[in-house]
Amino acid sequence: MKGISHFFSPFGHRVRFRPLSGLVCLLFAALLLSGSGLPGKLQKKVQRELTKALGETPCTLEPELVPEALNASLPVRLTDANFFRVEQEGSTSAYVFLGQAPSKTADFDFLVILDTRGQIIHSAVLTYREEYGGEIGSRRWLRQFEGLGGNDRASVGGNIDGISGATISVQSMTRAMDDFLQTLGLLQQNGLFHED
Repeated sequence: MKGISHFFSPFGHRVRFRPLSGLVCLLFAALLLSGSGLPGKLQKKVQRELTKALGETPCTLEPELVPEALNASLPVRLTDANFFRVEQEGSTSAYVFLGQAPSKTADFDFLVILDTRGQIIHSAVLTYREEYGGEIGSRRWLRQFEGLGGNDRASVGGNIDGISGATISVQSMTRAMDDFLQTLGLLQQNGLFHED
């Protein structure tokens, strides 16, 4: 199509935009890459979820860089804009992954918080852009992922329950989480996480 360009988002997705909106996209990308790598609104949502999972102790997010050779073999590409170490009181207390998954017509943003062993301790849907299927953001449904790690798989009808009326979003979120679990497994094999 004439007048359409492409770039890759920090989440590894190909994004199409018209040149007139290119300036807006570039400004968004600059904002995303400055500071902690998160836009203000998203940063507030992440901080709120960190407080829910880790308590009120102040924390900072530092990009967790994965060697390029390892990153190339991962099911989910990890960047300085989507994978962070949580620092509290001078030590690493957790890790945060920010991902996107497709729903019927738009992507939604989600967050996963891991303990230092690479086990999921909290997950949340940060932004859902559809009229239907938002039930995947419920704590009750998301708790199914807690305790899973690199040796686990996630599958609808297996260890993850479906939600009537949210079939596409449930399938998509579960696939995205399963890809991330496989990524965790490879990170654990390569010594990123340690046993306490």
